[in-house]
Amino acid sequence: MPAKQWDLVIQPRSGWFDLRLGELWRYRYLTVLFIKRDFVTFYKQTILGPLWYILQPLFTTLVFTLVFGRIAGIPTDGTPAFLFYLSGNVMWLYFAENVKKSSETFIVNSAIFGKVYFPRLTVPLAIVVSNLVQFAIQFARFAVFYLYYFASGADLVLSWWVLAFPLLVLQMACFGLGVGIIISALTTRYRDLRFALTFGIQLWMYASPVVYPASQVPAKYLDIYMLNPMSPIIESFRAMFTGNATVDPTHIAVGWGIPILPLVFGVLLFNRVERTFMDTV
Repeated sequence: MPAKQWDLVIQPRSGWFDLRLGELWRYRYLTVLFIKRDFVTFYKQTILGPLWYILQPLFTTLVFTLVFGRIAGIPTDGTPAFLFYLSGNVMWLYFAENVKKSSETFIVNSAIFGKVYFPRLTVPLAIVVSNLVQFAIQFARFAVFYLYYFASGADLVLSWWVLAFPLLVLQMACFGLGVGIIISALTTRYRDLRFALTFGIQLWMYASPVVYPASQVPAKYLDIYMLNPMSPIIESFRAMFTGNATVDPTHIAVGWGIPILPLVFGVLLFNRVERTFMDTV
């Protein structure tokens, strides 16, 4: 009898750098199914559905405008307060959602991971892409308010740097994915990280220029402050659409360089942990 020819041979990974990233393309249709699952199931039994993508950040922006703009009197560098806080929320929420949801990859999907083989990295990758739908809706809402303030004569300057906006989104996606899968890999052994994550993200937000402009940071600490990758990302976004921001090419370069590190390390660690995580989850 002729020897059997197999279409796919599944073998254990041989080391840290046996990543097999080509499998992500081979299983791209599965990634699309995960994207649909994440989007549909989250809002399937809600009354307002995708409207929560608009209402939740809008209420947060209103609270920020009242508390930090009116009561605390924090300046916004000439940008209308509501638009200032809205811009920070749009960028921050996409990053935070990527981190929170991808950090639960092994815990939430342990049942399906234990039954069938497929590249585990497709799950956090699908999360990052599905969150783009949420981000697109929130950005469209920002664009509506931006056009309103622009037509009202607000001091807004639309920079030609806005053409680089897709790269800014890619930067956030890479950084959020990297941080998320690192935490996901670590939580297979250290469950405390799940409880500390929400608190940590909240503190991280206040260490980023979401509710205050980077111009409020003393000049001697600004370079250190910009080592937080979300700082140049948010300031770059405001520079693109308002012209009122504190960011220079060095900060932008650092903002691109640092996120690559957690992404590379995260993929390596994720690849390492996925071989044995069923023994600890």
